[in-house]
Amino acid sequence: MNERLAKMQEIGQSVWIDSLSRDDIQNGDLQKLADEGVTGVTSNPTIFQKAISGSSLYDDQLAKVAKEEDDPKEIFFRLAVDDIRDACDIFRPVWEKTDGLDGYVSLEVSPDLAHDTQGTIDEAQRLFDMVDRPNLLVKIPATEAGLPAIEEMISRGRSINVTLIFSLERYRKVTDAYISGLKKYAESGGDPSGVSSVASFFISRVDSEADDRLEKTGRKDLQGRLAVDNARLAYADFERIFSGAEWDALAEKGANPQRPLWASTSTKNPDYSALKYVEALIGPNTVNTMPLETVEATMKEAEVANNIRKDVDDARDLMKRLEEVGVDYDDVSLTLEKEGVQKFADSFEELLDGIREKSSQLVG
Repeated sequence: MNERLAKMQEIGQSVWIDSLSRDDIQNGDLQKLADEGVTGVTSNPTIFQKAISGSSLYDDQLAKVAKEEDDPKEIFFRLAVDDIRDACDIFRPVWEKTDGLDGYVSLEVSPDLAHDTQGTIDEAQRLFDMVDRPNLLVKIPATEAGLPAIEEMISRGRSINVTLIFSLERYRKVTDAYISGLKKYAESGGDPSGVSSVASFFISRVDSEADDRLEKTGRKDLQGRLAVDNARLAYADFERIFSGAEWDALAEKGANPQRPLWASTSTKNPDYSALKYVEALIGPNTVNTMPLETVEATMKEAEVANNIRKDVDDARDLMKRLEEVGVDYDDVSLTLEKEGVQKFADSFEELLDGIREKSSQLVG
């Protein structure tokens, strides 16, 4: 096992990888990462678009499925579910060894359902039924329409990866949905110890948006700070929310806290360290999901220390200073949410277009 990943685990942080392809499953690369200390996988439409378009390993199955199914979305799920199942099987020993804390693989509901509560519920349930693995997390975006869907799925005893969180206010609503869902599940006789969830806070995109706005105000001295400070404030909320009498009553029944997950942790700005969003956000009861390049850099170079609780007062001060210089935090968060939903929707449509074209060629 990689010594740096082992030290991160000792502190209480899990490292997941945010890429998945049939190539990595079949050539043993994903198993190798698991052996080195990576303990989970996240996927999204962009990841599958790259995987399917960039590999011939899907062609035989695609040709077969395309003869039975016309809807490219259904064809995609038939392809994706096989990869997700295989990845779940690779990480099943991790899931068992950690008593359900780690070893999860995430599959996202269709991005075109981001503003459709009932559609999200129906598809999330269908994905759980299709994959049929205990270590599956279905990803649901933290949009206003997504929040009741998250609560409903948790109330059914399903494990959910809540994605596309940018603001502290929305994060608190996500934790409310999780806790409300757990209460309903426990009240119906369910065992909450079998339910797991992560709240995926997006990191680097926050700096990208805020830095652009700070550039226009002439306050370069405040650039490169909001993403990490935003996450540290979210972690402070996490420690407050998942403690105290209300949470303790659920914890006594076996409930697990909804761990913060740091997503989009590769740096977009070449002036920033490749590990800017890794080293600063190491802490107990957290997950960092990284692209392969960031995982490799972490294993080779990361200075591992419990940094998540550092400079929280400075983070609160930054929020005030941003307001003073005219950078609207709420607008930054809302802009990023809209862009995030649209980017995934665009990637999904590109994926479906590619399936249409490739299936036409193969069947033809």
